[in-house]
Amino acid sequence: MPNRLAKEKSPYLLQHKDNPVEWLPWGDAAFTKAQKENKPVFLSIGYATCHWCHVMAHESFEDEQIASLLNDAFINVKVDREERPDIDSMYMTVCQMLNGHGGWPLTIVLTPDKEPFFAATYIPKEARYGRIGLRQLIPGIKGMWAHEPEKIRKAVESIKEGFGKSQQFEAGEFPGTETIDYAAEQLAMRFDDEFGGFGSAPKFPSPHNLMFLLRHWKQTGEQRFLDSVVETLIAMRLGGIWDHIGFGFHRYSTDKEWLLPHFEKMLYDQALLMMAYTEAWQITKNPLFKQTVFEIAEYVSRELTSEEGVFFSAEDADSEGEEGKFYIWDFSEIDSILDESDASFFKTQFNLKKEGNFEDEASKELTGQNIPHLSRKLSEEELEHWAQIRTELFDVRDQRIRPQLDDKSLTDWNALMIAALAKAGAVFNNPEFIKQAEKAFSFINQHLINEGQLFHRYKEGETAIEAFADDYAFLIWAGIELYEATFNSEYLGKAIEWNKQLLNIFWDEEHGGFFFSVNDSDQPLGRQKQIYDGAVPSSNSVAFLNLIRLGRFTGNSKLEEKANQLGQSFSSDLIRSGSSSAMSMMALQFLFNDPKEVVIAEGENDPTEFFKHFRADFDPFKVLLFKPRKKDKKLFEIASYLENQTAINKKTTLYICRNYSCEKPVFDINSL
Repeated sequence: MPNRLAKEKSPYLLQHKDNPVEWLPWGDAAFTKAQKENKPVFLSIGYATCHWCHVMAHESFEDEQIASLLNDAFINVKVDREERPDIDSMYMTVCQMLNGHGGWPLTIVLTPDKEPFFAATYIPKEARYGRIGLRQLIPGIKGMWAHEPEKIRKAVESIKEGFGKSQQFEAGEFPGTETIDYAAEQLAMRFDDEFGGFGSAPKFPSPHNLMFLLRHWKQTGEQRFLDSVVETLIAMRLGGIWDHIGFGFHRYSTDKEWLLPHFEKMLYDQALLMMAYTEAWQITKNPLFKQTVFEIAEYVSRELTSEEGVFFSAEDADSEGEEGKFYIWDFSEIDSILDESDASFFKTQFNLKKEGNFEDEASKELTGQNIPHLSRKLSEEELEHWAQIRTELFDVRDQRIRPQLDDKSLTDWNALMIAALAKAGAVFNNPEFIKQAEKAFSFINQHLINEGQLFHRYKEGETAIEAFADDYAFLIWAGIELYEATFNSEYLGKAIEWNKQLLNIFWDEEHGGFFFSVNDSDQPLGRQKQIYDGAVPSSNSVAFLNLIRLGRFTGNSKLEEKANQLGQSFSSDLIRSGSSSAMSMMALQFLFNDPKEVVIAEGENDPTEFFKHFRADFDPFKVLLFKPRKKDKKLFEIASYLENQTAINKKTTLYICRNYSCEKPVFDINSL
């Protein structure tokens, strides 16, 4: 008989609806029940594409004996971290405080007042490798709850004190250029000269770090920063972290060579990597980077886009109960699909071996299976040959049982994809990318806003969960990118409107900076602020850059004053650990690199060449505005200073302005 998760929309919660564990969704009902029955709460947090979440579910939550122990000792609550990032972030902070590390599945035990006193990640059914098992843990906590309440109260108070300290950010003077330099050097010290990327295994793409280093190269002219980005992007594109058959990037590499990934594919990775490859192409014009952008877009359009044009969240790592099974190949199957010549090409070029080309992560033994990956870029002739082979392999692979699709749509992740498509559409002059971005943007405006309130999640016609700070911050970013790609002032207007809401709802009037969750949200330990980037940039770091860009678009100095306050609020953290907040560093780079406002005032001649010039090359320290011949009332409301920047003698006229003063007008792109 299904438990209480059966009525939920979250794919992750629905994965657990038939567990014998009596799961409840997070909400008043669960905690009222805990109060009434005087039981602690067993909180399990994960997400639909999480491999170790699946492992713990199969081992323990589907086991009748473990379920009986859980049901007897606890009120059991399941949370999808992607639906409720506020809850996840709060309790993940607790886990990291107590254990020095975090991860998913996240296991927390709470009082009925939502106060944590135990935290762990994956817990096996039986004790092994020095790790306690659920069979031993559950009776232990049950006994402590019944007989040692003072011990639990002491743990709660200690955790609350530590959590409070974690949210005390030391304000100071606004960070200077030395903060940027130090952050870049922190990353440079971790660069892997042999395989690209930063640090050792596991290796994450972290595209926002790459985008920061591209700007640092632009700022300093130091080739090593550009080289580290280019080497990393090439290594990832050639490696097993890239799906050479169906396109798209897997989540991360378990080894330093980028060979063996965890196979889930996340929308946010596709978006941020599309941006990084687009910017790297602007600098290098490397055709592999352009190809990667277009192939990411193809993958997202094919597998992660709904009929309405909104984007789904992710594809799972597992199929048929086995991680990566959809993506790997053995020799017998290859030989049955391809003729001898094509099979030889595939095996040789993509480093396939009869005994397998990767070791099982647990046993360290070869598996007989292969993950396609390249040791070098293919020549033009080889690429043509590969295109034909790839199509054959794709068609066969497409008949396999697919990994589960996480088909919820999240505002923040959709906004990242919109921003990426808009940027790539502008740079590569690709109307289809822009059309996709506009369609998703329109969907959010129609379906994720109710009476002026933005929401976080959409699925099967249902809009739910009040938006968080990153939903607003990322949508503002998307609006800015869409404006620069289309020069439709409605997009810039939306960005400004959402920025006002972000300030009204989330700004901390006492200490500065943005809280992550709304005023009346479910935060028993207190509202959090996020400045450090994770898999995606933090809400404060994105808002930091947005405020500066919007200030330059509008000429509204109050927006840059807010950005200044934000920088001062987190000053000590940014100075000390700037490499952990790459988007904040990008905001500082924008400010300190003589940013310019570029205005193209349309005359009787076609302005297209001006558009192409400013979009094709890498110039991240500017805002780009277009003043059409036909008066754009909305644009003048946004940027009244444009009234004075006219087409001289009816010729399309270019104005380049810095520090509130403009250079001599330009009429010919060749004179730049």
